[in-house]
Amino acid sequence: MRRFAVCLLLGSAVECLACVRRTRFGGTRKTGVRSRVEQARTLAAALPADNLSRYFAERDLQQALVEANNGEFDECLEMAARAADEAKEQRHELPPGEKLKVLKPDE
Repeated sequence: MRRFAVCLLLGSAVECLACVRRTRFGGTRKTGVRSRVEQARTLAAALPADNLSRYFAERDLQQALVEANNGEFDECLEMAARAADEAKEQRHELPPGEKLKVLKPDE
């Protein structure tokens, strides 16, 4: 679990997913959770970087990893499905000419 926390702080989400796989997942759930998260990540990565739906899908994927680390596999699958739906349906769009501006914690 400590390895996951360090990985989450210092590494990428892909490295964190690998860390979660090594430390927490087991049995048949491992395959289902891993494949769902990776599918959703692929869908989100296919969207442009400034796409609002990609932003929301990536937030859902981060939450899915948190749920997986806590052993909440059902919630992890739910968040991964939510991220995939967001990426497929692209429910959030910005009006023409507007850009996504994500504020930093100190702003």
